[in-house]
Amino acid sequence: MRKDNWGTRGVHLPLEKKTYLQLIEDISTNPSPQLPKYALLEMTPRAESLSIPAAPPQSSSAAAGPHLYEEALLRISPARVQHTPTEQKLASHIPQSNHLLSPSEISQGLDDVSQDCLSIKVTNASAKNRGETTTTRPTTSTRTTTTTKTTTTRTTRTTTTSHPTGTPCAGNTPDTRSQWCDYDINTNYHDTIPDTGVTREYWLEIDELIASPDGFPRPAMAINGTIPGPTLYADWGDNVVIHVRNLLHETLNGTSIHWHGIRQQGSNQDDGVVSITQCPITPEHEYTYRWRAQQYGTTWYHSHMGLQAWDGVAGGLVINGPASADYDVDAGTIFLNDWPHQTADELFWVAQVSGPPTLTNALINGTNVYGSGDSQTGERFTLKVEEDTSYRLRLINGALDTHFKFMIDNHTLTVIAMDLVPIEPFEATSVSLAMGQRYDVIVKANQASVADSFWLRAIPQQACSDIENLDNIRGIFHYTDEATIPDTNPWPFEDSCQDELASTLIPKVPRNVQPPDWQDNTLATVGRNPANLFRWYLNSTTMEVFWENPTLLQIANEDNVWEQSSAIIDLPNADEWVYLIVNTTIPVNHPIHLHGHDFFILAQGTNPWDGTLQTSNPPRRDTAVLPGNGYLVMAWETDNPGAWLMHCHIGWHTTEGFALQFVERYDEIRSEGIIDAKQLKRTCNLWNGYDEEFGIEQHDSGV
Repeated sequence: MRKDNWGTRGVHLPLEKKTYLQLIEDISTNPSPQLPKYALLEMTPRAESLSIPAAPPQSSSAAAGPHLYEEALLRISPARVQHTPTEQKLASHIPQSNHLLSPSEISQGLDDVSQDCLSIKVTNASAKNRGETTTTRPTTSTRTTTTTKTTTTRTTRTTTTSHPTGTPCAGNTPDTRSQWCDYDINTNYHDTIPDTGVTREYWLEIDELIASPDGFPRPAMAINGTIPGPTLYADWGDNVVIHVRNLLHETLNGTSIHWHGIRQQGSNQDDGVVSITQCPITPEHEYTYRWRAQQYGTTWYHSHMGLQAWDGVAGGLVINGPASADYDVDAGTIFLNDWPHQTADELFWVAQVSGPPTLTNALINGTNVYGSGDSQTGERFTLKVEEDTSYRLRLINGALDTHFKFMIDNHTLTVIAMDLVPIEPFEATSVSLAMGQRYDVIVKANQASVADSFWLRAIPQQACSDIENLDNIRGIFHYTDEATIPDTNPWPFEDSCQDELASTLIPKVPRNVQPPDWQDNTLATVGRNPANLFRWYLNSTTMEVFWENPTLLQIANEDNVWEQSSAIIDLPNADEWVYLIVNTTIPVNHPIHLHGHDFFILAQGTNPWDGTLQTSNPPRRDTAVLPGNGYLVMAWETDNPGAWLMHCHIGWHTTEGFALQFVERYDEIRSEGIIDAKQLKRTCNLWNGYDEEFGIEQHDSGV
């Protein structure tokens, strides 16, 4: 990962000398309705003119800001003003050399273009070459989710999507949620997938902007202008096509999109992981992902390059299907994420030297307040409900480094799914979500006689999370038309970063695991093990892979000798059980995520492990917690050829190389049409040319 490069390219346009906070205030009160995507704040101190260290600060609080950011520049790059008519109009206001522009001149230039709209380039679905931009054909999705309030500095654009190509399944009703057309909740979705004949198609643009979701403006990245990005929808069995365009040229960022938890059977190249399944998408270019919705439930999508996911490149993903309990209304996704007032890239340098930094705030569906009293900024998330109505909430933890407990005061939750696995319903007053995890819950609105409004809480667990705004990450669950400030108390809870008890996480579709024969065990960190029995001591292997040479490209080129730093475990044989013991001796919890599979959790706890395994319908999911000073014993079958990443989902740890990859059934990856070599090489050639032109440096693990 490169050091944060916010606004460091292009013509310098010095303003009158201001502190960082003063400039932020100027921009937030600018009469222009938007600042376009090429107007950014420089976030790095100018060490050459100030006697302060060049390293980014550890805090962006009001107390620290004026001392560390004595000068900031608004920079507009003339290299970017030729790409759209909007930007060409702005170009007339920007000299092609260093020139002092007054704030009024800049404001005038922005006002003149504020009414223009950016064009949306759309990929023709019938084009032979994936990712080839051929037409301009935006259409507007009518799907809506729970209200998300996001403040940005340019006009938000609605997600574009085509109409389904077939007839969608009629689905189910509030009294028949267990059914789904010709299938039901007991259908083994691992082996049976509806043939809907429907293709859902979306167009996404990743861009940089100034965002203030809690009222504090800061540089960010966004998808189609929103944080989180738009929630995407499909039905179980649909084909999904998503065109992703990279507009991150100002910060010289490649990108990708990973579809978290999606099985990607036969579509490994669409998993969206730089250095593993593709090269980065080059700025000003488009990449098309295609996959089948083989599972159903709640998940999310996010960039899998550096720390972009936690600067805003993430959004919800819903695949409709049956449910293990009835409910009246699907209230959509509740997206939880922490939100520092500096970019994640800036804080990465602090994390490497001093450990994980304190993060400023957290958001619920892209909004929250910050501060208190008269100085409080932002707005709270609100959810209006009706008495005696039950609501399905799709909880997503998309945080960088925060483990949440979710609850609604006075209301009991019925938990019906974990990750993309439906489970036997159980009741709880709170749900524990590690980074990357999801839970679907049902809440019955039956407390109107107690109060009009109740706190909806996302509580960071102090045992493993460090948030400045710790007790103020709340929304309002209200029965009246207007939300009022609640006077309600949280349910009692234990501050803990553990998963929900395994005894409560019972998959609705039962599957068993073949018990391992430990006598054949030859434990290894990486490499081939004839018995498919492995042990990974976290920190024993640091992954380092490279954007320009992804694993699939190496396989396409018939390479099969791996660098040690690639941290590859070969799984050459089909339909065998793999057993992995992940172990750590440090007192830090790690949410472990596996791509391409739901894994079975055979054992989980603190050291020492006594060897006991649960092999009869154990919990299975794509993300589970490795307890601090503990173990996680996992199993899965080699039924999905591809190069699959496994990593800790703490953002700092992914970028620092806490990861492995499994090359599953190498020969079939090459022979079964899993690799689209033309697209793979085209994407890499584009990136390599861009890399050479601009001198991009990689400072992280590569994923």
